[in-house]
Amino acid sequence: MLTPRDLEYVTMRMFVAGLGTETNTFAPFPTSERGFRETEYFPAGTHPDTPTFAGAPLIAARRLAASGNHELIEGLCTFAEPAGVTTRQTYESLRDEILDQLRAAMPVDVVAFSMHGAMIADGYDDCEGDLLARARDIVGPGVALGAELDLHCHFTTTMLEAADVLVAYKEYPHTDIMERAEELMALLTATARGDIKPVMALADTGILDLIHTTQEPARSLVDRLSAMEGKDGVLSVSLGHGFPWGDVADLGTRVLVVTDDRAEQGKKLALSIASEVTAMRGTMDAGYMTIDEAYDHALKARAGPIVMADKSDNAGGGAPGDSTWMLRRALEREITSVAIGPLWDPIAVATCLDAGLGATLPLRIGGKMCPLSGEPVDMTVTVTGVAHDAHQPFGPANSPLGDCVAVSGSGIDIVLNTLRTQAFAPELFTNVGIDPTERHMVIVKSTQHFHAGFASIATEILHVGAPGVVAPDYKNVTFKKADRPKWPFDDGEPTIRLIA
Repeated sequence: MLTPRDLEYVTMRMFVAGLGTETNTFAPFPTSERGFRETEYFPAGTHPDTPTFAGAPLIAARRLAASGNHELIEGLCTFAEPAGVTTRQTYESLRDEILDQLRAAMPVDVVAFSMHGAMIADGYDDCEGDLLARARDIVGPGVALGAELDLHCHFTTTMLEAADVLVAYKEYPHTDIMERAEELMALLTATARGDIKPVMALADTGILDLIHTTQEPARSLVDRLSAMEGKDGVLSVSLGHGFPWGDVADLGTRVLVVTDDRAEQGKKLALSIASEVTAMRGTMDAGYMTIDEAYDHALKARAGPIVMADKSDNAGGGAPGDSTWMLRRALEREITSVAIGPLWDPIAVATCLDAGLGATLPLRIGGKMCPLSGEPVDMTVTVTGVAHDAHQPFGPANSPLGDCVAVSGSGIDIVLNTLRTQAFAPELFTNVGIDPTERHMVIVKSTQHFHAGFASIATEILHVGAPGVVAPDYKNVTFKKADRPKWPFDDGEPTIRLIA
């Protein structure tokens, strides 16, 4: 958080920008400039006053500048919905636009970026390290440089060599984006003033684990890490979960500790935390049921809504968001009082908009992007709701859904959307007139981010491992670049080691 010292008379010039996406190297489509422009794309000076994935550090910097003691130069802030490898032209053009803006802003005292930490482009396995290193070449060694990262990042030595401070989210769902942005800005401004001398230490756990911070034992782990900060020279502690569907050498769960000029202490602490995380492997995931196991369980429940997470078709992990496995099985079993969304199908949305609200028509739904999406489902449906340029909240921000329609058939309500995204909040359904609290089963295409919005209305939450591009059995994925051996892919005790 910003402290009174941050608001004192010392005037600083700050440059802040954002560039990020989470790259699934197994996704069936690339990330292009359109992906950035459709998700979050804010040219310099146009970012809204509410936080976004692309601009939380910018909001924190604006608060500093509002004190009247600091000058802020705003750069491009952009973020693309996770998908496949970013095209070279897209990455280089966005990167160079930001670097040109940084050159024009010189001289500066602080440079802060919003990044993801798992962005991969054609020719660049470590986009964040590349951007940070190029920024360092521009500003030189005397400028405080850092970034806020998603906890599903690949921490790399290139990032650490270029930056003074890296801070990753602690919560999954990412409910602490703004808190971590303010932490980053507080540390960078303190560095620029000379109040602290941050030193980073990075340890590898030897594992790659799925970690849900809303449940034990991960909940207590995160609380312990937070409690370490601000004591005995420890400035920040970040647990990088890693992103299981990004095939890079630095794939894995890693621990980053930032101390105030206490290098050896930081290394020991990073290794100690890494050992603790490794010992907890396999206990921090929410697990999953098969489709039929989930339906059997929900049908026995007296009260709803039972919220089911279709983890395997999570657009937030790079999946298409158009899979039909759960829809088809519900139809085959004649299960009713079901709401499903969001199912990404721009063609079906356009067809429904042409037909009009209240129209009944035959519609081919989903199953368009790849074999893991399943076969399209043919249904006779009624268009029951329409919402143009719809959004759903995610924390303090709004996530775009594009044009949406609700269709109903065979006792099942489906939200079809045009901008690929995952489920964050009940507004996904209420936008188009579906009250999820009135359905016995609510199927959301998301892995964990739905939890923040849906937990309060759910009588129970079930995680489902259907087929899909981000199916939770990632240990069966074939990796070509990832450093091995690593649990759960390989036998033997994981090797815990210091990287930097």
